[in-house]
Amino acid sequence: MKSQPMDNLVYLEYAVAGIIRYWLINSDYKQTIGDRVEISTSLNSWRKVTEGAYLYSEGINPYVGDNFHETPLGLIVFNKLISHIPQWIGIIFIVCDLVTAHVLYRTAQTFMSELFSRQMRKKEKYAKGTETLLLKQSDLVLPPVYVASAYLFNPYIIFSCVGQTTTVFANLCLAFTFLLMIKGQRIACCSVLALATLQSLYPATLLVPASIYLARAESSSSLEDKQSLRASSCILTVVTFISALLLLLYISSELTGGWEFLHATYGFILNVPDLRPNVGLFWYFFTEMFENFRLLFICVFQINATLLYLVPLTFRLHDEPMLLAASLTALMAVFKSYPSLGDVGFYLALLPMWKHLFNCEF
Repeated sequence: MKSQPMDNLVYLEYAVAGIIRYWLINSDYKQTIGDRVEISTSLNSWRKVTEGAYLYSEGINPYVGDNFHETPLGLIVFNKLISHIPQWIGIIFIVCDLVTAHVLYRTAQTFMSELFSRQMRKKEKYAKGTETLLLKQSDLVLPPVYVASAYLFNPYIIFSCVGQTTTVFANLCLAFTFLLMIKGQRIACCSVLALATLQSLYPATLLVPASIYLARAESSSSLEDKQSLRASSCILTVVTFISALLLLLYISSELTGGWEFLHATYGFILNVPDLRPNVGLFWYFFTEMFENFRLLFICVFQINATLLYLVPLTFRLHDEPMLLAASLTALMAVFKSYPSLGDVGFYLALLPMWKHLFNCEF
């Protein structure tokens, strides 16, 4: 195995990627990048964060009005950063981006090893002529490196970090969700997924592949009835996630002294009142929409972004929960109400994990 040289190569990539980000953050391009509508939206803009933090520091509720849409937890953390260590904020964004890449790298390593072991157990059941699509021992080394590289050097991700959008932290939560899911750590996985859901709502759909993955991991290590064990495991995962989310919502209400933040966060995401251009579909469609039909099509578009593909994809990919999670992440990045290029860059980084399905050399 060449894991040690590959690890060294990845660490070198971290250094190069960090230098690129640091140079851009301290260059004249930073403001230009941060002002692009493809990068910053009403939900992830750092300018919105600084305005909300200023209002909060002045004793004004930032959720009154239509200017601030971050969660109360994010408000408290960002206010502390802006107040105490403003000179380190750029470094924090860079470090979070590098940690996300490393988490995805470890996720890909674990997934590739698990996939190879499962393939070897079921190899005799595969149809003839599929040998070129099977994972080989040599394929366990490079795909994780490709995953890290696709995240570290994707311009979408770099610009999102340089523009200091909160998508950087959302991607970090999603990366940890994938890693903890594949390692079978239910409480940690559900807690991080609840944190991601608290911020942008749509990651709640990842509860389905997480439940399937955790249930399969438990049933494979048990001699009991697998069907009943998987059902109880899925129920336990759902209960754990809902409990974690409710706890975060309660903490948020205590931090702000009320529930006004729900309208400014979830309400803003669902109702789509801001129709400034972005890379999504909502803003263009609803600028052309008659007001009488707005509620109908809001429901249609939100169902399309959350539930429409969830059931058929789950039935089709229930044996491949990681692929299901990646597919849902891609759909989320495309159809959510306020997407950005940072969301797209995240799911593009996941694709090299299925490099072996393409009969070509990278």
